[in-house]
Amino acid sequence: MAVDQQKLYPNCDSGVWLRSCEEEVTEPLEGTITGEIPSWLQGSLLRNGPGSLKVGSMRFEHLFDSSALLHRFAINDGSVTYQCRFLQSNTFKKNRAAARIVVTEFGTRAVPDPCHTIFDRIAALFKPGESLSDNAMISLYPFGDEIYAFTEGPVIHRIDPETLDTLERRNLMDSVSLVNHTSHPHVMPNGDVYNLGMSIVQGRLKHVIVKFPYTEKGDMFAKAHIVANMSPRWPLHPAYMHTFGITENYFVIVEQPLSVSLLTMVKSQLSNEPLASSLHWYPNHETHIVLLSRRDGKEVKRYRTEPLFYLHIINAYEHDGVLVVDLCAYKDAKAIDAMYINAIETMQSNADYAEWFRGRPKRLELPLNATNCSRVEPRLLAELGCETPRIHYDLYNGRPYRYFYAISSDVDAANPGTIIKVDTKTGETKTWCDTNCYPSEPIFVPTPGATEEDDGVILSALVWGGAGAQCRRVALLVLEARGLRELARATFCAPSPVPKCLHGWFLPRRNQL
Repeated sequence: MAVDQQKLYPNCDSGVWLRSCEEEVTEPLEGTITGEIPSWLQGSLLRNGPGSLKVGSMRFEHLFDSSALLHRFAINDGSVTYQCRFLQSNTFKKNRAAARIVVTEFGTRAVPDPCHTIFDRIAALFKPGESLSDNAMISLYPFGDEIYAFTEGPVIHRIDPETLDTLERRNLMDSVSLVNHTSHPHVMPNGDVYNLGMSIVQGRLKHVIVKFPYTEKGDMFAKAHIVANMSPRWPLHPAYMHTFGITENYFVIVEQPLSVSLLTMVKSQLSNEPLASSLHWYPNHETHIVLLSRRDGKEVKRYRTEPLFYLHIINAYEHDGVLVVDLCAYKDAKAIDAMYINAIETMQSNADYAEWFRGRPKRLELPLNATNCSRVEPRLLAELGCETPRIHYDLYNGRPYRYFYAISSDVDAANPGTIIKVDTKTGETKTWCDTNCYPSEPIFVPTPGATEEDDGVILSALVWGGAGAQCRRVALLVLEARGLRELARATFCAPSPVPKCLHGWFLPRRNQL
């Protein structure tokens, strides 16, 4: 008891982020079912996230550097199986072969390679797809009937959604000369995919929107093309962007005052320094929200608001002459610092740690008839920390909506492992939690033929705090979306520790599509 009293956040077990998977699960494990899984729920919940902080005797220094681990929960006629496999990126294979970190990551410097001269490093500047880490440990998205693992570098990896094998490595520099892109493209109802990235347009580095047109048979990447672009507010310091919005008529770009210094990034690559050193937060500069026309690709208007940091846009839509942007907002970018491994390990003695993660869901209402660069003030949607937000995506992405689902970002909450449902119309919130349990991003799956926005289930991968058998325990949770009532869960005992994952995608069984 005396040990717990010394902890500033006794209800939060940060160890769920510090685990390393030591043994893949290639043969599906059968889960123990409690409750009853709806008979119509058939398919696979695929997950991506940090898998191992260890390489030989070395350790990564930031959570974003951890080797990508893929998870699959396969739901079939009321039963569930579990698998996990490491993404076989070039970075992963090089590190494993050398038994040390040989590729510099976002927050971790690689062991110097005496065979690489300064001339090699200069040449590498022009091949970011080959010189930067391709450890795609953030998300998973479909392109037609293929599934790809994403990070923010130009390389994505196609995976087998049943075996989790890594099948193909694609460098988007070869398709549309993307230097980078977000980890969260938008998949449209007709199968088209849009993403925001950076590319050289007419000799200048610009933010661009790329369209990957859906093709039933054929290569969506071969037909990829830029459909919109804008110049960065600060040409040598473009804003860092993890997500973007899309509405009926606009692409929505949020230029936060967290920038990537291009000069520092070049210096970092030449000196083998982590990419995080090129990020700079400017607290005295406002956030800009920019609307790009989906019709002609040009910048239409921009708005100003308070300095804020964000990773995830919840949704954006147009209604009655106003464009609404909902996002998970922070007062600054300290959340990135909070994800350094040393910061996670020492959080229990860091009185500022909870404030670093003190994000809140906020709404920006942009009058479409306002003058350019009008100032707007954010409005609080709920007094709860919300992250990894999801909506009823297929029907309500880019359209007026009412509900979103998220996990808690408040490490000092009574139960930090909480799933949250927010009613954006009334401000009402509902929650689900279990003792010492840490859910992942809640994914909404609609009931077949549903007519109500929240008629469906929430799927979330669960892990538990603690050591021993507790750290090897993993489960799939099924909640009724209306009231967050638990319907069922499938629990597994993995052969080695299971880390908490980040983002994923639900694939319905093919005969249900």
